[in-house]
Amino acid sequence: MTLLSVNINKIATIRNSRGGHIPNVLEAALNCEKFGAQGITVHPRPDERHIRYSDVYEIRPQITAEFNIEGNPNPRFVNLVLEVKPDQVTLVPDTHDAITSNQGWDTRKHNSLLTDFVKEFQQHKIRTSIFVDANQAMVEYAAKTGTNRIELYTELYATNYSKNREAAAAPFIKAAELAHSLGMAVNAGHDLNLENLRYLAENIPFIAEVSIGHALISDALYLGLEKTIQLYLEQLKIN
Repeated sequence: MTLLSVNINKIATIRNSRGGHIPNVLEAALNCEKFGAQGITVHPRPDERHIRYSDVYEIRPQITAEFNIEGNPNPRFVNLVLEVKPDQVTLVPDTHDAITSNQGWDTRKHNSLLTDFVKEFQQHKIRTSIFVDANQAMVEYAAKTGTNRIELYTELYATNYSKNREAAAAPFIKAAELAHSLGMAVNAGHDLNLENLRYLAENIPFIAEVSIGHALISDALYLGLEKTIQLYLEQLKIN
């Protein structure tokens, strides 16, 4: 079954809007784990407007779920990852002022750079994943870096799902199958929700992990965190 990693950045955003420790980010991570999530994802940005670097240090020793740190590999981020040693690092090419991640890597243009980072993290026994668009060439060049996984950037799938879900999913299925054939595992994330998640999981049954934050935390405002996580897990149970 595809694993669910909950991105808790939105919880940190709410906390940061008022200062203090409410809601408590560590408690949220522990609750996500307790309620069945198999992973916790954080994405610290340089301005720390979401997850703070201090949060990452606090969370790491307290959870037993898989820990995934996302981010652009600037020197501070690289040092954080090497010190914390998460289970997985996901390399994302977001700019410092991006509201949210909005594109995958150009793995051809940045192949040498990504290869160096992949090698460095793997030397420290940290699994690597590269955030890419559903583009055959970008998948092929990602494989050349030696990365363990790619994460498919699924915003276009989510945007077009209600118009024509078969057409929306088609390039992602092709990209995932290519990655699989090249020896990389496949993750997916961005704008996945209770409406569109099952269809993607049914059509790419070998997705290793989905990382979901915004929609899941938003649903939890209405349904509660425990029930929401259970509903997302149900979408991933494909017969």
